[in-house]
Amino acid sequence: MLDAADCLGNAGPFARAMEGFRPRAQQQEMARAVAGVIDTAGVLVCEAGTGTGKTLAYLVPALLSGEKVIVSTATKTLQEQLFMRDLPLARKALGVPARIAMLKGRANYLCPYRLELAEQHEASRAGRVSHELARIRAWAGMTGSGDIEEIQGIPEDAPVWHQVTSTTDNCLGQECPEISACPLLKARRAAQESDVLIINHHLLFSDMMLKEEGFGELLPGADCFILDEAHQLPELASRFFGAALSGHQLRELGRDVMKAYYSEAGDMPELPRAVDALDKAVKDLRLALGDDHQRAPWQRAYGRTAVREQTAVLASCLEALQGILEPMAERGRGLENGWQRSLDLGARLKLFTAERDDRHITWYETTRRSFVLYDTPMDVAGTFSASMAHYRSAWVFTSATLAVGGRFEHFMSRLGIADARTALWESPFDYASNALLYLPEPLPRPADPGYTAAIVEAALPVLHASGGRAFFLFTSHRALREAAALLRGEALAYPLLVQGEAPRSELLARFRALGNAVLLGTSSFWEGVDVRGSALSCVIVDKLPFAPPDDPVFQARAAALERQGGNAFREYQLPHAVITLKQGVGRLIRDVDDRGVLMLCDPRITSRAYGKVFIRNLPPMTITRRIADVEAFFRREANAAETTLAAAASEP
Repeated sequence: MLDAADCLGNAGPFARAMEGFRPRAQQQEMARAVAGVIDTAGVLVCEAGTGTGKTLAYLVPALLSGEKVIVSTATKTLQEQLFMRDLPLARKALGVPARIAMLKGRANYLCPYRLELAEQHEASRAGRVSHELARIRAWAGMTGSGDIEEIQGIPEDAPVWHQVTSTTDNCLGQECPEISACPLLKARRAAQESDVLIINHHLLFSDMMLKEEGFGELLPGADCFILDEAHQLPELASRFFGAALSGHQLRELGRDVMKAYYSEAGDMPELPRAVDALDKAVKDLRLALGDDHQRAPWQRAYGRTAVREQTAVLASCLEALQGILEPMAERGRGLENGWQRSLDLGARLKLFTAERDDRHITWYETTRRSFVLYDTPMDVAGTFSASMAHYRSAWVFTSATLAVGGRFEHFMSRLGIADARTALWESPFDYASNALLYLPEPLPRPADPGYTAAIVEAALPVLHASGGRAFFLFTSHRALREAAALLRGEALAYPLLVQGEAPRSELLARFRALGNAVLLGTSSFWEGVDVRGSALSCVIVDKLPFAPPDDPVFQARAAALERQGGNAFREYQLPHAVITLKQGVGRLIRDVDDRGVLMLCDPRITSRAYGKVFIRNLPPMTITRRIADVEAFFRREANAAETTLAAAASEP
């Protein structure tokens, strides 16, 4: 039996199989720890700093164990990287004939039945959707997986995808006439037969909570679950263990009912009228809720007469639709499914019109055209730990950012994890030599109206010194938009890329290709982004990433903690902000030869006692308050690069 740690050593198979492979003590120690947990069916919670190589540290023992292992990641991007690159490489190096598979959520797979319905609905129309459906139909005849990621040229947010993929609500399950051609069912069968399965956290929680009708459990039984990017689990658990109702769900119900009406019950004119009334009620409730991009307690909105009245109208429209659909349900699968969905959505709406106890947080979000109502549990620890016990497996929770002050209590308490082994491996990168932490001289307080203008002014000399090549990270969209306008007004000498003006993947591709760009981003750029080399040599953070004080979920949980005699700031908000900052800082140094400057603008880092907590949780970097030191750092970097190029040019 091969030893997982030895496999990652100087004489191991990876040293022979991977060019430039360098053994890392941290990686070997983590591999040994993961192997031990799999062998004993225990629980491991561990932080592995950037550069540890945690992916191989858990894949190697997973493959060597001979057990059924499920690896869950935070994003589809990392999921595909594991399945397409890392796992095949590890399997080949080890010479292990393990069967591997990847399973995504149902929205990632073509639904042949819904494609047929969409084509019937659009048959007499011309335009973009009909053209996209024709492309999808041509691809459907060639694809082996049915994974819509294969199609190029149709944006991932194109409305057509809602028509040709299924949801838990509209899937017909075993009653589907196209079940024999279902790509999702094919993918689930491959998952059942695999030795190592790659999924994402959303699918894991779906398996925990939904147990979808028609297919039984989503995931096969496993001997071990390895959860990468585990820092995201507490917030995701809150969403999945709660309930939600969106304007999109209600309007999609109406669209699907109309498709079923045309194919199964065209002689019932009252049905289109009921669907039109439902659609109007959804739009009217959105208008009553007010401004875009709100995130607020539901009871505050429901206390307004207009919102309460429009909610009642919506409930009445749903009941009317239910009454029409019930006697028609036996006419066809689509009508029956629509009736069942109308009952489910009506039950969810009642959660927001009834009195709720203090174990739940009801709140809402608005976008330009829609809204989502949320019923979120105050605490998910008991539910999550009970789900873990249900699987009776080994569990590994890992991330580059789980610990606060070297301890894991904050993460573990939120998920109800007990009796776990914990471990922390620092990054092997030489931050002391390769990174500089710049804390500019005191700026206005973050609450000051002129704060964003002040940090842009302070950042300009840093951007000139770095030659662009920077991420400018913000804690709010408002600040990002203001900074973008100010930088454009300065006629910045470097290309400016702004989140929201193009898809994230396109912005990152342009950033890498340009080599001297400045990218402005909010939360989606704080983590899961990997830019190696000199194209990213500076990260600027506008504020310490505390949760907004008016965030409804934070408000409710903080108040509950205070009622129990705890300290909400020290026990909840501060640890969460520390972990978030560690994620943002982690964008800077991604490889052993990377060098860069981190600029933290928030004056609270030095003026408040808790600022030291943030500093202690960052990699060990030289700290300066002088812009001259920043300029000298980049001059040394430029000189070193020139020396390297000259040496390369002189080689025969």
